Amino acid sequence: MIVTARPAVGSLPASSGEGFTPPSPGDFYVPLIGDWFTRPMLLALLSVVLLVGWLLWASRRVAVVPTKRQWFLEQAYDFVRNGVARDMIGSRDFKRFTPLLFALFLFIIVNNWFGSTPFTNFPTLSRIGMVIPLVAIVYIGYHYAGIKKHGLGGYFKMLVPAGVPIFLAPIIFILEFASFFLIRPLTLTLRLFGNMFAGHMLMGVFILGGAYLLLSGNPGFMVAGVGAFVMGFLMQLLELLIQAIQAYVFVMLAASYFGGAVADEH
Repeated sequence: MIVTARPAVGSLPASSGEGFTPPSPGDFYVPLIGDWFTRPMLLALLSVVLLVGWLLWASRRVAVVPTKRQWFLEQAYDFVRNGVARDMIGSRDFKRFTPLLFALFLFIIVNNWFGSTPFTNFPTLSRIGMVIPLVAIVYIGYHYAGIKKHGLGGYFKMLVPAGVPIFLAPIIFILEFASFFLIRPLTLTLRLFGNMFAGHMLMGVFILGGAYLLLSGNPGFMVAGVGAFVMGFLMQLLELLIQAIQAYVFVMLAASYFGGAVADEH
């Protein structure tokens, strides 16, 4: 749910003569200190503090027979290491990319789940400005890895697979260039941002709309308001799953880009 101080958002009774005002993109901008420090910034910093504290706590006194906290950390790391990095990059090169993928996965899933957590109630990555730096890390990282392995000329040469007829080579090069340098970062950004933004807007409509209907004074509307809250609760459960899936999809695609950059052939 979007928690802001907007007046007349889903809370005015129908008798007041004013209609329901749904949440808007403007509600996602919540400045805390002037215009330079906002709520998403605070939540991003909070997520880093929480994750660093959890990692230090869970990895303290590591033993062959793990404690419950060590076991949980190992399961999360194993999921990214073997379920994402090794499968998408390959057994030869995956190890050097695993720490980055693991850090991205934890950061994204925690900030996504902030949207369903009491008192935070805001998915940090529903702000596109918070997603772009993560995509930039992946974008720079896989190009750097590819150029380091193949050289600049060899990296661009990989854009045209071996055996392509000479008359098709320019077309394939243009398409692959657009995919590598333009489409990949764009889709990676919009997929994560779009899902978090749309999910949060949808939850805002259900919760604020339900509150508006309950306060309308109309018995029929009040019944519909109860239904809106029930649907909001069910959608919230679905949103928890979507938030986790989007973290997984992001690191899976990032791993595939790293794998493609360091592969011997495309």
